[in-house]
Amino acid sequence: MKFLQCKLEDVPPKKHGRVAIIGSGPAGLGAAGYLICKGYEVHVYDMLPEPGGLLIFGAPEHHIPKEPVRKGVKELVDAGVVFHTSTKVICCREHEVRNHFDKILKKIIKSRKCLEDLVEEYDAVLIATGAWRSRRLGIPGEDLKGVYYALEWLVDFNLARLGYKKMKKVPRVKGRVLVIGGGLTAVDAVETPLRYLRDEVKEVYLSYRRTRYEAPMGKNRFEKLIKEYGIKSLELTVPIKFNGLLHVKEAVLQHVMLVPVGDGKTKPVPIPGTEFKLKVDTVLIAVGEKPSPPFRRECLGVKLNDDGTINVDEKYRTTKYKVFAAGDVKHGPSLIGPALKSGIEAAKCIEEFLTTKEWRRKDCSS
Repeated sequence: MKFLQCKLEDVPPKKHGRVAIIGSGPAGLGAAGYLICKGYEVHVYDMLPEPGGLLIFGAPEHHIPKEPVRKGVKELVDAGVVFHTSTKVICCREHEVRNHFDKILKKIIKSRKCLEDLVEEYDAVLIATGAWRSRRLGIPGEDLKGVYYALEWLVDFNLARLGYKKMKKVPRVKGRVLVIGGGLTAVDAVETPLRYLRDEVKEVYLSYRRTRYEAPMGKNRFEKLIKEYGIKSLELTVPIKFNGLLHVKEAVLQHVMLVPVGDGKTKPVPIPGTEFKLKVDTVLIAVGEKPSPPFRRECLGVKLNDDGTINVDEKYRTTKYKVFAAGDVKHGPSLIGPALKSGIEAAKCIEEFLTTKEWRRKDCSS
């Protein structure tokens, strides 16, 4: 996978200008690949043990092969990009933002770096921390053992498969598995247990509040899961409760119908009296992700929008001088292509800023 935006032999000698990039997913790697080709000193910080973000630790091998990603990262290293892995960037002026990943990465994260220090030490800072916060369902029983957020479980599982932790430390997905969602994370949550834990998984059910025709994963991929993996499709259903004493034992679901709300759009509306129970041993929740900036509300004057994305202008600049943002933390969850493009465009704006020292000008992404 290509991140370096020039030939390796064409990388120029370092000139004045140091840039810190927080996050080594597609946006961060794309930005690093552009800036190193312009002669800037580039340092990339990431909490995971190797660069690549969800390209390495989110999607399984059969969806995104790891070797091409690692080859692209090595090319960046050969070009002079410095990676600081197992390093979590936090806002030291507030309590550290903690989520499910803190437990998963407890022994992976070796150091912490203050965002305030990066802003002080570098000529420009790019926040490209992606969208790693799983959306909650907000229903009873969501905190029972055996109920996991799919993205967190996938990262945990891939850390073990890649040798960064022991597999016995990863929560077991076994028996009757219920996956909730219709996007790409749901696809990975279905396929990963069936490919790698076949002996422990009996059945997989996929609950989605719409139909396969509206699913973000696409109708063809939805039907592939049914035909190739033999999953049980529960379209037009939503979970309303998980039952169990300490560990989940059953899910209570309800049928919904799609009601028009204007502009050709519909919304799922519960159908009274259609509740039913499903015996389950494991639940994987994959109903979407939210942006994950390295602070809660605001740090150093870097403000967030109501949807949790970082507030930027048309030149990827935040509300704090010399701090930029790109990728999913800037525009919300997306695919690899848009995130990579966003990082490269932000890098162009950083280059302009470092050249002119001007902070308010017209769009520079073209």
